[in-house]
Amino acid sequence: MKLIVYFFQFILTSTSFIIFKILGPKLSSYIGGKIFEKIGPFFRSKKIIHSNIKKAMPNINSDELNKLTSLMWNNYGRTFAEYMFIKDFRKGNLKNNIQIEGKEILEDIKIKNQQVIFISGHFANFELMAMYLEKSGIDLSAIYRPLNNIFINLIMERIRKKFICKNQIKKGIGGMKNLIKYKKKNFSTALMIDQRVSEGILSNFFNQKALTTTVPAQLAKKFNIPIVPVSIKRLEGINFKINVESPILFKESQSVQFITDELNLILEKMITKNPSQWIWSHNRWK
Repeated sequence: MKLIVYFFQFILTSTSFIIFKILGPKLSSYIGGKIFEKIGPFFRSKKIIHSNIKKAMPNINSDELNKLTSLMWNNYGRTFAEYMFIKDFRKGNLKNNIQIEGKEILEDIKIKNQQVIFISGHFANFELMAMYLEKSGIDLSAIYRPLNNIFINLIMERIRKKFICKNQIKKGIGGMKNLIKYKKKNFSTALMIDQRVSEGILSNFFNQKALTTTVPAQLAKKFNIPIVPVSIKRLEGINFKINVESPILFKESQSVQFITDELNLILEKMITKNPSQWIWSHNRWK
């Protein structure tokens, strides 16, 4: 039964992508946002979303809560539609749509041929971050979680490997082996740290314990390399600003727990600055 549902979702997604391609990036992004504002609540529990937001912003009123939820779905829909135009961002057809703050930090990393760990969360069109990092000339591998829908996942994997980051690493034991292989070749790593992972550790996240990945902390300790926080903000329509922060080199004596806690604090600040463009629909504190 699940495969049948997945197949119909695949047909709907494929058809949507064809229509978006015809309409072009600006109109598709706008329409995608409006569609998700309407249909998003049918796919994800409004109760979970509101509960998550209140964990981070306990004093938010009902009007602000509903507005934030609507803006989140709008950004979600825009990002979905923009998958058809990742190629255009990559090839420079939409190059003026991405601003970079901290470009000198990336240049310094390249000049020194320095291996780092880029960490971020699912903000705005999050796929553009790894795309820009690799396009800027950094040897990069990116960790990703495959979609549950095996049919749609085939499309997404193709887009990611061809236009975002060719060295894609699946989460899991097999993925960790590939990750270590790339680290030994002096490749940097990019990963999202804002999803709940069953193999993670409990770390404070907006004053409540949440299972959090320890991969960045483990890599930082094992290879003695810095962690570079990166975030992205949708300015308007298909215009974005990527912010690259200064590298953080943790001390060898600092524990995996300490580093993970510190990274969650960084993530909190990113979310607080731009809450309407973070994906609140995941059950982060389950």
